[in-house]
Amino acid sequence: MNLYAVIMAGGVGARFWPKSREKTPKQLLKIFNEHSLLQNTYHRLNGLVKQENIYLITNKIQSETIKKQLPGIPNQNIIEEPFGKNTAACIGLATSFIQIHDPDALTLILPADHLIVDVEKFQKTILRAAEYAFKNSALVTIGINPTRPETGYGYIQADNLADAADIYDVKTFAEKPNLETAKRFLEAGDFFWNSGMFIWKASTIMNELKLFMPELYEGLSKISSVIGKQNYDQVLTLEYGQLRNISIDYGIMEHSQKVYVIKGEFDWNDVGNWEAVYQLSEKGKNENVVKGDVYLHEVSGSYIETTKGFTAVLGVDNLIVIETDDALLICDRKKAQSVKLIVDNLKLNKKYNLL
Repeated sequence: MNLYAVIMAGGVGARFWPKSREKTPKQLLKIFNEHSLLQNTYHRLNGLVKQENIYLITNKIQSETIKKQLPGIPNQNIIEEPFGKNTAACIGLATSFIQIHDPDALTLILPADHLIVDVEKFQKTILRAAEYAFKNSALVTIGINPTRPETGYGYIQADNLADAADIYDVKTFAEKPNLETAKRFLEAGDFFWNSGMFIWKASTIMNELKLFMPELYEGLSKISSVIGKQNYDQVLTLEYGQLRNISIDYGIMEHSQKVYVIKGEFDWNDVGNWEAVYQLSEKGKNENVVKGDVYLHEVSGSYIETTKGFTAVLGVDNLIVIETDDALLICDRKKAQSVKLIVDNLKLNKKYNLL
C-alpha cells in the first residue's frame, strides 16, 4: 500500500485569540513544546508516509509560514484554497491533486491541530484502518474512546462489529451535545468521540462525492482538468467560490453506506480552546499554569501567559489570562469556548489589525 496524507491546515483558531491570528493561527503556534501543532502532526507521519506523498491544504495568508515550518514538503504539495469552504471542498480539492499521481491512492486525512502523544499506537491504528479501507473500498473514520462527558466534540455511534474486534459499522453521527446528552452517550457505551481523521481510497471518496454531492463534484472536476495549466488560478477562483460550504461529515459520512469506525487506541485531544491547553499543561503551585514574567498572589486554577513585560494577578481563581503585544484576554475558564465571540466582534467593528 502506497499511503498518501492530506493535512488540513487552513483554520484560523478563533478560540485561541489573542495568540491565534489569521497569519499565525493555532496550528502554527508552539503551544506544548518547541514544535508547532502542525509540525507535530507532520512528525507523526515519519515512517508511515513518504515526504513526497504528504500534501498540505491551507490558504494564501498562511502558506509562506507553513513552507518555513515544513521545508521538507515539496512546494507543489502545498495547496492554497482561495476561500474557506469547509472540509468537503477542502478534501475534494486535495484529493484531485493526489489523483493526478495515483487515481486510486490510499489517503489519510488529518487536521493539523490535534495533540497525539503516543505515535506508535497512532501509526498502528492508521495501518489497520488503511488495510481495511483498501480491501473493502471503505470510508474509515477514527473514533476515540470517550473518557468524560465532553460537550466540545462530535460523536460517532457504533453499530455492529464489522471486522475483528476494532472496526464497526456506523449507526449515526452526532453533533456536539449538551452536557446531559453527553452523559447519556458515555453511559450507553457505544459512542466514540469523532476525531475528524479519515482514511479511504481517493477513488472511493470521489465516487461518493459524485453520488451525494454532484454539484460539488462537477466543480472539482472542472478545477482538476486545469491543474498545472496556465488558467488554473482563474478557474480555481471561479469554481471554488461556487462550491457548497459543508463539512465532509454532513455532506458524505452521514449518507454513505460505506462508512466504518475504528477504535483509536491512543490519547487524543483536538486542543479546541485555552481550557484544553490548561488541562493538558503541567500544573504548578495551586494548580496554576504560568508562562512568562508573572507574579501571582492568592490565585488558583488559572492559566496565565504573557509575552509582553510583567503581569501580576491577585486574588482570583479559575481564570485564563493571555497577554500579547497588542491585546489582553481575561476569561473565566468555563467560558473558554466563547472566545470566538471576541473575534466575531473584531470583524464586525473592522478591527482587522487585531485579527
